[in-house]
Amino acid sequence: MNWQPTDLKNEIVCLVPLKETDFEELYAVASDPLIWEQHPNKNRYQRTVFLNFFKGAIESKGAFIIRDTKTKEAIGSSRFCNYKELANQIEIGYTFFARKCWGKLYNKAVKELMINYALRFTNSVHFFVGAENYRSQKAMEKLGALKIKEVIIPYYGEPDRLNFEYEIKKTSTG
Repeated sequence: MNWQPTDLKNEIVCLVPLKETDFEELYAVASDPLIWEQHPNKNRYQRTVFLNFFKGAIESKGAFIIRDTKTKEAIGSSRFCNYKELANQIEIGYTFFARKCWGKLYNKAVKELMINYALRFTNSVHFFVGAENYRSQKAMEKLGALKIKEVIIPYYGEPDRLNFEYEIKKTSTG
């Protein structure tokens, strides 16, 4: 299964498999402290903390740099991770966007591309959102995801944090 396809794009965003050479460009987006203010790791805007995040993204073999389709500018990142073959499910997470993209169609465009791709191969897609990340919780609800439980999640090289788990299941017609 290829969790880094090269054809995930629409008129708003293009998801490009993340490469090590993307670090500086992506860090330029991520270095805004306000992006992380509701996130469980509020220090991810710091270079050394983001470097750890980026290393985890590369090792996941499912991460993308998100580009604006029209300008080709880097505007964020997301990834497929934690594929569970026996449960036939995948997680979409670690998503962030430049603030100028907030409240617009970018998150919905990215998540729809990723969800539609994932549900071709799995029965469900899961998301983990920090308990204090109200923006992302609202975004999950707008996508039709259901909150199914609260869990403590280990972050790659970071302290464990309380998260809400959301799920979108494949429909019988989908």
